[in-house]
Amino acid sequence: MINRKNMRRFDNLFLLMFMVVFYNVSASFADVKLPSLFDDNMVLQRDMKITLWGWADPGEEIKVSINSLSEFVKADKNGDWKVKLEPMTAGGPFKLIIEAKNIIAYSNVMVGDVWICSGQSNMEMRVRHVVDSDNEVADALYPNLRLFQIKNDLSPAPRNDCEGSWEVCRPSTVGDFSAAGYFFGRKIMQETNVPIGLINASWGGTTVEAWISIDAQYQSNEFRNILDHWKPVLEKKSPEILSFYRKMAEWEEDVHYVEYVGKPGLPIYGTPPKSPVKLSIVPQLPVWVYNAMIAPLVPYAIKGVIWYQGESNAGRAYQYRKLFPSLIRNWRRLWNQGNFPFLFVQLANYGKSDPHPGESAWAELREAQLMTLSLSNTAMAVAIDLGEADNIHPGNKQDVGYRLALGALKVAYGENIIHSGPVFDTMNIEGGRIHLRFSCIGEGLVSKNNDSVKGFTIAGEDRKFSRAKAVIIDNEVTVWNEIVTDPIAVRYGWANNPDCNLYNCEGLPASPFRTDDWHGITVNKK
Repeated sequence: MINRKNMRRFDNLFLLMFMVVFYNVSASFADVKLPSLFDDNMVLQRDMKITLWGWADPGEEIKVSINSLSEFVKADKNGDWKVKLEPMTAGGPFKLIIEAKNIIAYSNVMVGDVWICSGQSNMEMRVRHVVDSDNEVADALYPNLRLFQIKNDLSPAPRNDCEGSWEVCRPSTVGDFSAAGYFFGRKIMQETNVPIGLINASWGGTTVEAWISIDAQYQSNEFRNILDHWKPVLEKKSPEILSFYRKMAEWEEDVHYVEYVGKPGLPIYGTPPKSPVKLSIVPQLPVWVYNAMIAPLVPYAIKGVIWYQGESNAGRAYQYRKLFPSLIRNWRRLWNQGNFPFLFVQLANYGKSDPHPGESAWAELREAQLMTLSLSNTAMAVAIDLGEADNIHPGNKQDVGYRLALGALKVAYGENIIHSGPVFDTMNIEGGRIHLRFSCIGEGLVSKNNDSVKGFTIAGEDRKFSRAKAVIIDNEVTVWNEIVTDPIAVRYGWANNPDCNLYNCEGLPASPFRTDDWHGITVNKK
């Protein structure tokens, strides 16, 4: 039996335990804290004011120091604080110290260039799944190349933090990182000799609208239609959809993305979670990916963005003409760094080859990507020769990263190089033949392996396309077909998986294109 004296002792002990717990919780709450983007091994953007932010007690004074720079700031009434450090030149390693009631010291901090790597599965595809992956992983010892992998997640509202950590690039860390991002970053680091930080925020199956902020979406009729479509589903199924995506991400981790290998009959271990809504429309879920995986990155100073996405929007290619530029403008407004470089990959060849000229949603999506080059400080890596007929995740990401890096060296670093393959410029019609001129021809136009020029089709007023003969003369391409006596339009590489071989002497392939503006098969797809 417990007497009153023992009861009082018990009460006192309980009170003491409560005070200890309360004190620890309070002390923890009082500790200054920063988002996970700030960590050991991080890369801070050079030659630009560096924004740091976090949380503390309201009114608490925080001192931020790195190298010879120091700044003071007070947390506002909500406990939020933000401070800007003066620009630094490339270098390191440094210690970044944050002093308040507690002290945080981040070590091995470098100052260099920070690039965001984003998009869907071909950006997400890991180094361990590329061609010659064993050697690539074994050779990946680059202490000045740093990797930050954001965990796939969704959020109904914008977040101020994400899950991830900075890792030094080495064989033990590179295997699970974005392959396109890694090969891009490695090339840029080798060419510029400055530290490079890569932030990978990509997720397979996502559409472009999933990566755009809600306010930008409501400013556009195109997005408003998408949001209106999803509103009743989200209102009824939000918790279930959120749970489904998280379980799907966990399942993908468990099977180690073996689906990327793309070999027929390859087993996928385990059973994916069941979707609460029709699977065919689940990847179109808007906003939530941005909220969880992009919003937490703003305003971390960056050099620019590399982007590989579009497969999930191919069925709405005409709409992509507006959606994709909207994403670029949206991110540039969010970061408030001006028109920072934005580099992207044009869709690779994929699927069965069609022996007859026809329409193609993938060709229309590539056209939408080509049109996006009208935005300043953009560059496109053509991948029409890097795909695989039976694998939507082709294993050659080395050339993808290399071609993205060429675009960066031109646009972001101002190097006087040929960064792109031939791009259609103008045409003229003469004597039943069409003569085509191109930009970005470098040392001249060539056909791959000195073979006959392939990939061109031609049409007259009836709009029926036939395969065309083509020759390169004085760095122009002349196309014709004896049956089409009065041609008015030319297309090149206009198929899901075209047989085309026009390059410049620098070894870069020409972008697919067409000279007509006739309505395609996705013109009314929303």
